[in-house]
Order: sequence, then C-alpha cells, then structure tokens
Amino acid sequence: MIIDFHNHVWPDTIAPKALGGNIPGMQLFGDGTVSGLAAAQDAAGIDRSVCLAVANTAAQLGPANRFVGSIDRSRFIPFGSVHPDAGPEANLAHLRDNQVQGVKLHPIFQGYRLDDPRLMETLAALEGEFCVIVHLGDGGGADGSSCTPAMAARVARTFPKLTLVACHFGGYHRLEESAAELSGLHLLFDTSWPPTLAELDPDLVRETIRRHGAEQVLFASDWPTADPAAEIAAVRSLGLGEDELALILGGNACRVLGLDPSGSRPDRGT
Repeated sequence: MIIDFHNHVWPDTIAPKALGGNIPGMQLFGDGTVSGLAAAQDAAGIDRSVCLAVANTAAQLGPANRFVGSIDRSRFIPFGSVHPDAGPEANLAHLRDNQVQGVKLHPIFQGYRLDDPRLMETLAALEGEFCVIVHLGDGGGADGSSCTPAMAARVARTFPKLTLVACHFGGYHRLEESAAELSGLHLLFDTSWPPTLAELDPDLVRETIRRHGAEQVLFASDWPTADPAAEIAAVRSLGLGEDELALILGGNACRVLGLDPSGSRPDRGT
C-alpha cells in the first residue's frame, strides 16, 4: 500500500483563491480540488492520501473541518485544523464533530508561533488522541522563524505521548538545523520538499533518512505544490533497501493511522 501523507484540498469554489493567497508565485502541479487530487493519486498509483485542512483564522475552523471531514474516506484520510485563538475545548469539538483522524499545524499561514502558550494548551488536549503534522522551516514567503526545528523539539519533549510528524524532514530549507535539534527525538518526518525532493543531493537525503531511521519517515508529496508520481520516483531512486522503501512508502503510515498494510484502494471502475 502506498500512502501520501501530505496533501492539500479545498472546495472547488475556494481552491483558486486559497492557492493564490497562501503560496503566491509557487509552482503548482494541480488545482487543489478533491477531483484534482483523485486524478493525481490514480496517476501515481497511490492507495490513500492524507488531506490536510488549514484554517488561517479561528473563524474558518468550522467550514474547514466540515469540508475535510466530508471527503471520500475510501481513498482520502482527513486531517483537520486547530487555531490557538479558539481554545482547547472548541478546537477538540471541531475535530471530534467531524471525525477527522489528525491535525495540521501551519504557523506561517495561521499567524502564530509554534511555541505560543495557547497552542501548547491545545496540544496537551490532542496528546494521545490525534496525530499532529506540523510545517517546519521556511515557506509562504516567510523565514520560518515562527516554526523552527528547535520549537518542534520543545513540543516533542513536552508531549511525549503526542504523535508528531515534522514536515519537510523537520525543516524546509533548514536541514542542518533539523539534524541538530531533532535527531534522536520521538517524532516522525515526512519527505515533502516542494517543488520536488529530487532537487536535493541524494546522499544528503539518504543520510537524513538513516539518521532518523526509515521506520520514522513517511512518504509525502505536498500536492498540489509537487507531483506525487515524481516524488515516488525520487524516493525510489535513492538506492534504499526494499524493506526501507516499504516502510517509507506506506508501512509507517499504516502503523500511525491504524490501517491494514495489506489493503489497497477500491477498484475505481466499479
């Protein structure tokens, strides 16, 4: 089973505005719609795709979580959104009401710091119930100072029972800092690196994966800012062992999400 742990979708009427506002000037490989992701998923041979909702403000939590909670769960896995302005009780109510399986944090787009004390209150409430995937490093025209690897290290140490996934190998354009701050900690790392993982030195990527352990790495494309098929090819070209590839491309995600690794996507023609 191949699982892509990092994708973004919006309602058809909102996707163009969301993409233009959040990532101006970034190369796109899709339109950000559910049907667009389904086509990319099929073209790449991906069985399941984790879909990440991001509410830029607390007022957007309701619509964002209702939308992502409504997508087809036979092929998509919904991750909802929280915001420090909403408070722990309201945040958890939004997630539980829409039966999402995890949470995406994007401090840059959402306008807070990863070490915001109010966010820490919500993370304490999420611990043990929801997987949390967090953007780390640069992005969206920002320098990444609101979501550094050092901040993620503090979160991991403060909440040892939190299933925490660090996007972009723990620091987009900050791999050295990620290695220094996050090595040896109890968290997972995703492989997303827009516009493509292939722009990084393969030796560096292999070293990064083996430093953390292949059992802690999740395949991720960050569609629509990367092409899932090309990202699978980039991972396969690293020269990793078959056991390592099996873990990264789907085995680890199955463990985290409680899925049967022997399963596959339904026949789309029936």
